[in-house]
Amino acid sequence: MPLKSLHDLMVDEIKDIYHAEKQVTRALPKMIKNTSSPKLKKAFEDHLKETENQVKRLEQIFEELEIPAKGKRCIGMEGIINEGKEKMEEDIGESVLDAALIASAQKVEHYEIASYGTVRTYAEELGFNKIAELLQKTLDEEFKANELLTSIAEKEINYEAINRGEVE
Repeated sequence: MPLKSLHDLMVDEIKDIYHAEKQVTRALPKMIKNTSSPKLKKAFEDHLKETENQVKRLEQIFEELEIPAKGKRCIGMEGIINEGKEKMEEDIGESVLDAALIASAQKVEHYEIASYGTVRTYAEELGFNKIAELLQKTLDEEFKANELLTSIAEKEINYEAINRGEVE
């Protein structure tokens, strides 16, 4: 689809983030399985449920726009997720792997924050107030998820990685 207007660009970006969220729902179970920290495991489990709701919210947006809920391959998220997969395949200690998983998850969150913030602005400027509200709700969740990951890293994981950084 040629992008001839801001509306076209908004739709294109929504398709991109839809595919990105679908990728995240497939990646999070692997991250949950590979973390050793109960707090981090719970954060990932909670965010998986939240992400599934975000996918549903995007499907509502597609309905509002009266277009099929169809993603567009999100190469950016693929790259971020592949980096995380590589870390899970390396021979590193549990606490260092937890720190690496947080780094990967925060890269995901930052990508999503940028994406949702941009699309929300387009929706506002185009007068799609309901869509903007749905996008803002997800944006708020992504900010909270990022803050939680920072807190877990600073209060637990990074300390453990410093003190037990060798291969366990």
